[in-house]
Amino acid sequence: MTAILIIAAAIVLLVLGYSYYGSWLAKQWGIDPSRKTPAVEFEDGVDYVAAKPAVLMGHHFSSIAGAGPINGPIQASVFGWLPVFLWCVIGGIFFGGLQDFGSLFASIRHGGKSVGEIIQDSMGDRAKKLFIIFALLVLILVIASFVNVVAGTFASTNPLGFTAEPTGNETTAIVSLGFILLAIIYGLLTNRAGLKTLPATVIGILAIVAMLIFGLNTGFAMGRTAWIVFIGAYITIASLVPVWILLQPRDYLSSFLLYAMMIVALLGIVFSAFAGTAHFEIPMFTGWTTSIGTLFPALFITVACGACSGFHSLISTGTSSKQLANEADAKPIGYGSMLIESALGIISLIAVGMVFTKYTSGEFGSPAVAFATGIATMFGEGSPIYGTIYAMLTLAVSVFALTSLDTGTRLSRFMFSELFLKEGEASYKDATGIRRFLAYPLTGTLLMVVIGCVLGGLSLSQIWGLFGAANQLLAGIALMAVCAWLGNVGKNNKMFYIPMAFMLIATITSLCMTVSAKVGMVGAGTAAWGDWFQLLFAAAMVILALILVVEGIQTFFKTSKKKA
Repeated sequence: MTAILIIAAAIVLLVLGYSYYGSWLAKQWGIDPSRKTPAVEFEDGVDYVAAKPAVLMGHHFSSIAGAGPINGPIQASVFGWLPVFLWCVIGGIFFGGLQDFGSLFASIRHGGKSVGEIIQDSMGDRAKKLFIIFALLVLILVIASFVNVVAGTFASTNPLGFTAEPTGNETTAIVSLGFILLAIIYGLLTNRAGLKTLPATVIGILAIVAMLIFGLNTGFAMGRTAWIVFIGAYITIASLVPVWILLQPRDYLSSFLLYAMMIVALLGIVFSAFAGTAHFEIPMFTGWTTSIGTLFPALFITVACGACSGFHSLISTGTSSKQLANEADAKPIGYGSMLIESALGIISLIAVGMVFTKYTSGEFGSPAVAFATGIATMFGEGSPIYGTIYAMLTLAVSVFALTSLDTGTRLSRFMFSELFLKEGEASYKDATGIRRFLAYPLTGTLLMVVIGCVLGGLSLSQIWGLFGAANQLLAGIALMAVCAWLGNVGKNNKMFYIPMAFMLIATITSLCMTVSAKVGMVGAGTAAWGDWFQLLFAAAMVILALILVVEGIQTFFKTSKKKA
């Protein structure tokens, strides 16, 4: 019964957080449903495209979730269920939800521009450029990490082509490719053929079911290097084409897999509680130090998307703010999506709890496998549906890898262009000389994709290790940026003080620990190429972050003097 009590408590607390704290934030900031959003005011049919609330919810939720709220809580479960539970709930309501909602709101009040533009408005042009450089470094890690993950998930040793008896990798590959085709068809039907959202959604869900059945019986085989090339070409195209062709419909349809996955998991928790088919094995608390480090800062870096993630601020200000049709939708999409993700984090915690002994003994190759096994076990390890549920959940988790990739690449295109535009220049067309070339969408896209694919192709485990701390540090900086802007425009920003300070301290501490450890390895002569990469990357991020923190503190002091 422990599992059902944990999920019940989490749902109640998250619903209360959305109803009361989320509504209070909306009132404090002055959400105005009558005000034109950038998607309506600057509609261009490519990036600025007003979306139905349900469609945008699907895009936003799929983009911020991916495999993050599954991997993080499962890896952090070695501290026990109570620390992860508390951080997912408290972090989701007061840290992650605040960042996502605040970033989205600030962006729609800045013409749908990124956090960099918000920083320029309150902290100046130098701070904007430093932030964009920092964010691009994080996005390189995002692209490299997920290129590595996707290529590894899809890669096969069988000869190139379709297979009648597919492996798990070959099944995942063909279903993911099918999602791309399905998204394009859905986009054309709803945006060009005039099909309404409801019938199009019904058709889309039926097509997903058919595609999953097809994928479980027919796979596609291709080697890892070939997949990296394919992925590079795909994300380049996906970041440049209009959002309604691929990004919007793909993420919307993908979100139904996430919803279905969560429903199956909830049914499993209830069923196992009364049928006794599985037992929750995680202790309440295992200790302050574990295999992944000390509770502070390791817990707050590892859980990531289940509580707070800097990548979310880039999505809120990069793609979602350009598709929001009404300011009233900012709360459910910005704040609500984060709380649903926190619930998914708790579900992941419960899933690994059903197989915790096997997980800690190293029986599973990845958290995703532990997640699928845990939920399938809830229905009975020897039950007729065990194998089907396990296969479907493994497939669902894997399908979301490409979602993070194509969204991350599109974000890098926006931010790379912003880096070379002067104040008052809306696009590369307004720039001149070399700045016009560098701000051209294809230039930044190709550069980021090539660097990301090369690093991803090297399969460096150090890349993923850096991503966690860098991602959370980005959250601290995004909280600081929105806090500074709200203070400048005379709105209440005090709710940002504690989350901002905590995230900055936790992440800078983590990166400094990494730098210290790698310096020790260099001094001992045991550092490999990957250790040097971690050392230089972590040191660069700490320096950039500290400079931005100083800029932020100066801004807060100036704002205080103006008010005085």
